[in-house]
Amino acid sequence: MHGSGEQVTSIRKNPAKIFPGQHLTNPVPWSSNGYYLAERPSFTLDPLFHAGAYYVQEASSMFVEQALKQTVDLSQPIKVLDLCAAPGGKSTLIQSLISSNSLLVSNEVIKTRVNILSENITKWGGENVIVSNNDPKEFQRLENYFDVIVIDAPCSGSGLFRKDPSAIEEWSINNVQLCSQRQQRILADVFSSLKEDGVLVYSTCSYSEEEDENICDWIKDMFRVESLELRVDGTWGIVETESKKFKAKGYRFYPGKVKGEGFFIAAFRNKGAAGFNQQNGKERTLPGKVSKNEIEIIGPWLKDPGDHFFIRQNEEIIAMPLHLQDELALLQSSLYIKKAGVRMGAVIRNELIPHHELALSTITNSSVPGCEVDLETVLQYLRKQDIKINESIKGWALIKYRQLPLGWVKILPNRVNNYYPKEWRILNK
Repeated sequence: MHGSGEQVTSIRKNPAKIFPGQHLTNPVPWSSNGYYLAERPSFTLDPLFHAGAYYVQEASSMFVEQALKQTVDLSQPIKVLDLCAAPGGKSTLIQSLISSNSLLVSNEVIKTRVNILSENITKWGGENVIVSNNDPKEFQRLENYFDVIVIDAPCSGSGLFRKDPSAIEEWSINNVQLCSQRQQRILADVFSSLKEDGVLVYSTCSYSEEEDENICDWIKDMFRVESLELRVDGTWGIVETESKKFKAKGYRFYPGKVKGEGFFIAAFRNKGAAGFNQQNGKERTLPGKVSKNEIEIIGPWLKDPGDHFFIRQNEEIIAMPLHLQDELALLQSSLYIKKAGVRMGAVIRNELIPHHELALSTITNSSVPGCEVDLETVLQYLRKQDIKINESIKGWALIKYRQLPLGWVKILPNRVNNYYPKEWRILNK
């Protein structure tokens, strides 16, 4: 199944940002924004990648879009948990699907992987996302809270043998069994946070029945759920399967049959009665008040300042959608939050020192000054080198490439200060 064809490169466009340049002609059939590329370019040297115009995502995993569209009313305000989210492929996909008045909690249990998740969420630009760093059992504090839980579970990785040959060396029957036990623990720990009639989407990049169909049977054994059948076009090459005990529906992606890597996905609806809702009763408040003067200073930087509330974290001010004020207060009392909303920056001597998150967000006011630069200049900027700009602008400005913002500079009479984050700078020459 892995011997067929060469590796496939696919990207998913960000519908909230423009995508200038080449016309993409080879769509991923189960994705509204996914496309196959004829060859793999150097994404590191593509400013559009750093601007969040697209995400490099394996095509098979984009099928999460179908699982959500076919089982959830995405036009409604919903709360979604992406439990095992790093590096961010499924989270950025989900954020593009849900409505602006919905909430996505993008969680990663492994501390060393949270930074790359936060970086990719920042590049995507959405404001209705909270990034957390919690063990699945800690979501038990949020009983009956989420409308959707997506679990792309840690697995033995047999579906990635073609893409990553080193996965073959790490694979073993013992590892499959350990992964199956871990998957059961994850599901058992987090399931109580799913609402009645909420949807669970479970996926792996494994071919092992112990991690796929057998887990579906285990889910049916443990919880009151119904298996959800998904519509699949016969030309897509996706193989529908059934678990042995309960005939739960699953969907397998084989590299020899689809243009993508190995993948398994299944969806369930929670039919269990809702229990005690732990978030009710206790009043919660947000720390870090922002003064009226500070709000007046940062207001002009935003498209719709009246649609946001603001909190302070250390010296920096964070903007979040107004409708998520109570949700943030609750989640802050229950989880360790790594990132929420959009960091505006710090107000110092009645001036906003803008944060990089604001540059890449979709909430920045179009009247904020910007400098369009060529490819050579923007790559110097992304390497955090000195750049020259022939502009009459003075003070803070967005560096733009093909109309897409990439970060801040401060233009002074005799120099341009480069404020691209040093930890993000590209090292390629």
